[in-house]
Amino acid sequence: MIEPTALFALDTLLTEEEREIRTTVRRVCDREIRPHVADWFEAGELPARELARTLGSVGVLGMHLEGYGCAGMGAVSYGLACLELEGADSGLRSLVSVQGSLAMYAIWKYGSEEQKQEWLPAMAAGERIGCFGLTEPDFGSDPAGMRTTAKREGTDWVLNGTKMWITNGSVSDVAVVWARTDDGIRGFLVPAGTPGFTASDIKHKISLRASVTSELVLDGVRLPAEAMLPEARGLRGPLGCLNEARFGIVFGAMGAALDCLQTAIAYAGEREVFAKPLSSFQLTQEKLADMALELGKGLLLAVHLGRLKEAGTLTPEQVSVGKLNNVREALEIARKCRTLLGASGITLEYPVIRHSVNLESVLTYEGTSEIHSLVVGKALTGVAAFK
Repeated sequence: MIEPTALFALDTLLTEEEREIRTTVRRVCDREIRPHVADWFEAGELPARELARTLGSVGVLGMHLEGYGCAGMGAVSYGLACLELEGADSGLRSLVSVQGSLAMYAIWKYGSEEQKQEWLPAMAAGERIGCFGLTEPDFGSDPAGMRTTAKREGTDWVLNGTKMWITNGSVSDVAVVWARTDDGIRGFLVPAGTPGFTASDIKHKISLRASVTSELVLDGVRLPAEAMLPEARGLRGPLGCLNEARFGIVFGAMGAALDCLQTAIAYAGEREVFAKPLSSFQLTQEKLADMALELGKGLLLAVHLGRLKEAGTLTPEQVSVGKLNNVREALEIARKCRTLLGASGITLEYPVIRHSVNLESVLTYEGTSEIHSLVVGKALTGVAAFK
């Protein structure tokens, strides 16, 4: 027996440092996450602040950013960390993605030096948590239609609006909120506790239960002029952040798929059917082989995109290719693994059904599969089908 990734000699494509980072994050997940995550999922809870400090202590938060206490690692290293985190649970990778690739990246890329100094070191250490307020109740795939506004009153800004499906929202110390101004869409840093700003948890989720998902309400929130991110103008600001987060998903989804496949292989070797191991049946081996092929192709694509990102040549269309393919295939792998586990596949004793329902959300957020298909379609035809 060999590991599924060994079929593709994946480790030969990685540096020693990248393999060490993967091992470090895996150990943290094995020690701090896997023993508890099924209970968190069942309870619909996540000890986000404790986990943020743990992840900050090993340099995972904002690890692909330079300076301000960030590790400055390469794209593939960051991707491998996402792979291991999502192998534990998509909610955990979501926490890290939103913290590092959305909230921290927005401040790092578009913020003033004062904003960077105030927030980034503490966020890298996990001492402060951030969230990213772009999606609204009626505007997800079409952020240009956002209704949240920021109006000038003297030297201050006054924000009004609602943001929905915001990961880390109610546990955040700062929210990066995007709003419509007379000068186009701009980003603002809204500290927790600001009068008029509230964040409440969204309940009754079936997916991403081990994740904090919130609604943000801004009711006459008054901010000083220096709360605006000075270098972000128009939708390029938030969309640039989303591209960073989507890249992490390209790797992360494969982590969930790998965990499902490893679980199914182990189960099939132990489960006896008609006095023989389930793994001895041809149909079982066909399923396992097909899943290993799609997993391997997705991992090779992820590493390739990571190398392009490190070279500075990765395009948004290529990120869409990776997100579209890898999440879609990861979800199919999770579903197929569930069939191999039979009735055991629907219990939280095994991680497969948890990954499956989580991936239903990953398929939708950071750009739905339909939107990414249209991004690829536009690249191929030169015609935009979603405007």
